[in-house]
Amino acid sequence: MEYHNPVLLHASVDGLNIKPDGIYVDVTFGGGGHSREILKRLGPNGKLFAFDQDEDALANALDDERFTLINENFRFIKRFLRFYGVKSVDGILADLGVSSHQFDVPERGFSTRFDADLDMRMSQKNDLNAYRVVNEYDEANLKRVFLDYGELKNAPVLARTIVEAREEQPIKTTDKLKEVLAKYLPERVRNKILAQIYQAIRIEVNQEMDVLKEFLEQSLEILNPGGRLSVISYHSLEDRLVKRFVKNGMFEGEPERDFFGNFSVPFKTVGKLIVPDAAEIKENNRARSAKLRIAEKI
Repeated sequence: MEYHNPVLLHASVDGLNIKPDGIYVDVTFGGGGHSREILKRLGPNGKLFAFDQDEDALANALDDERFTLINENFRFIKRFLRFYGVKSVDGILADLGVSSHQFDVPERGFSTRFDADLDMRMSQKNDLNAYRVVNEYDEANLKRVFLDYGELKNAPVLARTIVEAREEQPIKTTDKLKEVLAKYLPERVRNKILAQIYQAIRIEVNQEMDVLKEFLEQSLEILNPGGRLSVISYHSLEDRLVKRFVKNGMFEGEPERDFFGNFSVPFKTVGKLIVPDAAEIKENNRARSAKLRIAEKI
């Protein structure tokens, strides 16, 4: 399988502050780039567990007795680590979003460049796909998806247009969806708006925001004190969740204060926000919107 260079490879793995005999988790294995770098830094007694729900990623499994690849969604990180007898770990790395491989396989339906059936599932085991979102969601739900996950100001008219069009015939392909919404895709911003529409549908199909929240909460539970969390995100919705959680261990509200009136927080941030330099963006276009945040469990 063709997988591109991992984004922010050294910075994200440096952020884990790897102990040679530690236990680490790469929850978004993909082409295995981050996992290979982690294994380079582990000693003979170290362990690395990796998660990827996409069956395509299994072809990249690494032949190393210290390595275990788990073909599951990382929202189940705690459950499956327990299955392998692991209750706590020293570091967790997450490279969120769609892999470059998934974008480059036309039939997966992730890319605005190709015509394909409306799919967008990161795991083929999922029942919900893009076809069902586009053809079965009512107008209010479609509006919610475009507004919440695509941050599209014209979400109401997009939803209404889709509902009206599918009454004539189902919208089966990505090209048909583009055709239905053509009048809302002016040439100068066509690619930007299409990317927002695809992102919104993809996030809904894969429940990406719910998955991220569940993962972050479980990461806090299973990290050892002093353990590190290294997270690369690609859009503001993800980054806001990660930033807020590493700041105060919550997604909403404020943390409790201790006896002295200080906020009781579970993480301390490590360094500042890291973004790719111009050279990496030139080499790997996927890196252009990447943001890396690193936190250490107190």
